[in-house]
Amino acid sequence: MSELRLSDADRAHLKALGISEGQVQDQLQVFAAGSCFLDLTRPARVGDGILRIAAERVPHYLEKHDEAARKGRFQKFVPASGAATRMFQSLLQIYYVPQYLECDELYLRVEQGVAIACDFLRFVDSMRCFPFLQDLEYCISRDGRSLRQLLNQGRFHLLLDYVLTGRGLNYGALPKGLIKFHRYPSECRTAFEEHLVESILYARNGSATCSLHFTVSPEHDAPFMALLDDLRPRHSERYHVEYHVGFSHQSKSTDTIAVDMDNRPFRDLQGRLHFRPGGHGALLANLDSLQGDIVFIKNIDNVVQDRLKDETARWKKILAGFLVELQETAHDLIRRLQADGSEARLREAEEYARHRLLIDFPTGYSQWNGERRLALLLARLNRPIRVCGVVPNEGEPGGAPFWIRDSGGSLSLQIVEKAQVDMKRPDQQSIWSASSHFNPVDLVCGLRDHEGKPFPLQKHVDPGAVFISKKSKDGRDLKALELPGLWNGAMADWITVFVEVPRITFNPVKTVFDLLRPEHLDEPCD
Repeated sequence: MSELRLSDADRAHLKALGISEGQVQDQLQVFAAGSCFLDLTRPARVGDGILRIAAERVPHYLEKHDEAARKGRFQKFVPASGAATRMFQSLLQIYYVPQYLECDELYLRVEQGVAIACDFLRFVDSMRCFPFLQDLEYCISRDGRSLRQLLNQGRFHLLLDYVLTGRGLNYGALPKGLIKFHRYPSECRTAFEEHLVESILYARNGSATCSLHFTVSPEHDAPFMALLDDLRPRHSERYHVEYHVGFSHQSKSTDTIAVDMDNRPFRDLQGRLHFRPGGHGALLANLDSLQGDIVFIKNIDNVVQDRLKDETARWKKILAGFLVELQETAHDLIRRLQADGSEARLREAEEYARHRLLIDFPTGYSQWNGERRLALLLARLNRPIRVCGVVPNEGEPGGAPFWIRDSGGSLSLQIVEKAQVDMKRPDQQSIWSASSHFNPVDLVCGLRDHEGKPFPLQKHVDPGAVFISKKSKDGRDLKALELPGLWNGAMADWITVFVEVPRITFNPVKTVFDLLRPEHLDEPCD
């Protein structure tokens, strides 16, 4: 690894970001060591790491949820800082190749099967189905034009100007949370608004309050706050609820240094060290700062129309009630062990840890003396708990549930991303391909210990679970470092339980065309 040489300007830069020289040195060592892959043992499956809730237990878990709600224990945490660039990726691509948008050229490219041309034509043909149509027409009309006029005249590049740039909707730069997702008879709602409405169904507490927290980019603070100010009074009156909504940013101190292809610190054209956002794992600090009790975590783009919300909410309640029961039992066992470390009490706790929480124990554990077993049991039980809903895998990209083996030889259940797997090893590739379920980021998290104190979440991170990816800047290749993902390495040392949930609870909007799926439409759109 090359020696880190910092100028006075470099040190001032680091100080402004809140990053120490030691942090940079540690990150450079990670680059030098290369990607750290997990050791997959087998996929988690129903009956082997994934629980299928019995129908007769559902009423019990729903009551557990309701009891916790009456006590005001719930919050909702939504990562919402990501831009909608991917959502409009193909439209952005053709926008920057304007010759493709000339009528004759466009239809020629469509005949040739050019993907971005086909996507654009599909976008135009489906225009009337999108919930942002009225807003688009208004933006165009301000300039004395009409949407019909632009379409009839084949002024397609100008049309995309109004869709993607600040001339109109600016959807090429806005975060997904501010994009109109759904149309109703009397209104259209953004993804942000749908989360406010959905939270009423399962995160409303006994005092008729809903507590939500969104992570946003600093440049989008104002539009989010303006939207909230507009929505809060209307929804409070409509649903008889008070909203407690917080916003936070991903701290610049969680940015990571970039390196060139020889693992030397990358400098931009002005000679400054280049730092990049550390990925969604950096949001662990935001979650930690909430000092929450039971927190629902859900992605900003996974929302549905009102007619489908009840099933989503029902399963959120089931997962939360299940977590409450696990947490109550674990906390009770901890208190009993602290009061009485007898052999009978140890065996009771071991039985629950092995068979209900699926906690693995080191080889030779049964031969340890009572004091040593007690210490390990207390450590294994006294951790944050997460119940993760998983859906049958239908080819969606993203993480999946696996049994992995750590460096000490112990097994644990983890949500694993493809980037964490050494696909050059046939055995690992085979295990990855055999996965039966997918993680839709449907988490309920218990963040307090048996004394009601918040867990220090940073102590339960696997610091080695980082991603190294190839990026570019100023036309030059670089390597970027992502911190352990929020629901991957950042939660690696949590008690993890996977529960199968119905596919209907997962309806992400990854591209603008996902808004044409039945789950997102108010009526069929042929």
